Amino acid sequence: MPGTPRPPAATLDDTSKAIIEQLQEDGRRSYADIGRAVGLSEAAVRQRVQRLTDSGAMQIVAVTDPLQLGFARQAMIGVTVAGDTSRVADALSALDSVTYVVMTAGSFDLLVEVVCESDDELIDILNSRIRGLDGVVSTETFVYLRLHKQLYNWGTR
Repeated sequence: MPGTPRPPAATLDDTSKAIIEQLQEDGRRSYADIGRAVGLSEAAVRQRVQRLTDSGAMQIVAVTDPLQLGFARQAMIGVTVAGDTSRVADALSALDSVTYVVMTAGSFDLLVEVVCESDDELIDILNSRIRGLDGVVSTETFVYLRLHKQLYNWGTR
């Protein structure tokens, strides 16, 4: 649930980290193949994966390329807020085009990533949805020109 504190991070043993690494390389890899790679039975891998997903330490998802799906414009928007930053973060999180919301310390109170089909859609999101929210004082938009690196393999090495 947005705005609620996170539980302490799970402590993962080397075997759980190895299972995660196997799935990061290929999320469709079979439990039997993973078991052979990490030295466990298929059933033991299945149980560990279930515990990792139930605890929230890991999700198994398909990562897509927005450009190939028709979303030609991505941007990071710095948002300055007056008042309850969590309330604004929750409202932004509810918007379909918003893919990422983080509360920050520094020049902005929030960083918000949006994925849009066009510049016109980005303008509409900025003017009609984000800047119109109670508490939003200002925004600064950083349009993505080219993605050079994006990884999801942190925490296992």
